[in-house]
Amino acid sequence: MFEFSPRSRDYQARLRAFMDEHVYPNEKVYWDQHAALADRWDSPPIIEELKAKARAAGLWNLFLPESHEGAGLSNFDYAPLCEIMGRSYIGPEVFNCSAPDTGNMEVLERYGTAEHKERWLAPLLRGEIRSAFSMTEPDVASSDATNMRLRIERRGGEYVLNGRKWWTSGGGDNRCKLLIVMGLSDPDGPRHQRHSMILVPKDAPGVRLVRSLTVFGYEHAPCGHFEIEYKDVHVPLSNMLLGEGRGFEIAQGRLGPGRIHHCMRMIGVAERGLEAMIARVRQRTAFGKLLAEQGTIREAIALSRCDIEQARLLTLKAAHMMDTVGNKAARAEIAMIKVVAPNAAFRVLDRAIQVHGGAGVSDDFGLAGAWTFARAVRFTDGPDEVHLAGIAKLELARELPAKPW
Repeated sequence: MFEFSPRSRDYQARLRAFMDEHVYPNEKVYWDQHAALADRWDSPPIIEELKAKARAAGLWNLFLPESHEGAGLSNFDYAPLCEIMGRSYIGPEVFNCSAPDTGNMEVLERYGTAEHKERWLAPLLRGEIRSAFSMTEPDVASSDATNMRLRIERRGGEYVLNGRKWWTSGGGDNRCKLLIVMGLSDPDGPRHQRHSMILVPKDAPGVRLVRSLTVFGYEHAPCGHFEIEYKDVHVPLSNMLLGEGRGFEIAQGRLGPGRIHHCMRMIGVAERGLEAMIARVRQRTAFGKLLAEQGTIREAIALSRCDIEQARLLTLKAAHMMDTVGNKAARAEIAMIKVVAPNAAFRVLDRAIQVHGGAGVSDDFGLAGAWTFARAVRFTDGPDEVHLAGIAKLELARELPAKPW
């Protein structure tokens, strides 16, 4: 059985207490304040108040090494913290542990220069700015990332970017100051060495926010998901990360831990959905008895618990393998959790919505928004089909002894 370190267990207890005292009671405050803002791409004031409290409590940048004000935890020990924070829509940001900033900070920490770290990483670590990751494109099948066409061309002492991206999460936030952009720098190079990642200030001339994209009607402001045009955007050579043609190398380093984070957040969402389901059926009566006494309801609860426990155990196994044998050796498990966790959360939330009846599809209980989030995560960091193909490829490559029945 997996056992967390004493340090991780301490953080878990402190996080739960902070969530109970500060985060859950202020979720409605967050939405009420946001609705009252003149600009929906501004952040509600309560977020900064909660961030200050979290930092003062030592619950800050928990995903990073201690050298950067982080907790210095392994993937395995951080995983349950991610689940606890993921139970609330605003939870991860309160502790400066929200996507896409976590992945972007890891990229800057691992691959950035001293200049990059001073200009971008330091204010991100302090929670003063936000960032976005610009990769997917509207005109190609982005499930195969080698299709990306946005051009990064070297011209003298700078690079020039031309192209269009979409689903750039965080791009609309007024606090977003940095875009990490992946594009085509060498069309004739080896397939996985044609692309590069480069740092682009959001206010650079030629960067244009084309439109906000909704997820099943939800805009997710102030973070949002944007289509962005890059037209003759000039950035210095020093903004290139690691070197030309090394975009996929960086992407693999970025996506491994990020998938653990996404999956554990999904499990937190699923747990809260199951809790909502149980609370509902204990209070409602139909056909002469409590819903909690109905056989079909009990089956929904039991199946949901099975879904959550299986997803959690597989995700913890993947995190443990990443810590002990490395991301490459754990690539099958990483791919599996990317399929299993959001699908499990989706099923649990779907059952919770069904139990709530018409109320479940409203915004009164938060289930509809969570359901759309779980569905969208089946595309985040690659669609299910890509991960399933990778898992199957690894299985077919195994040498199995012939053991006929």
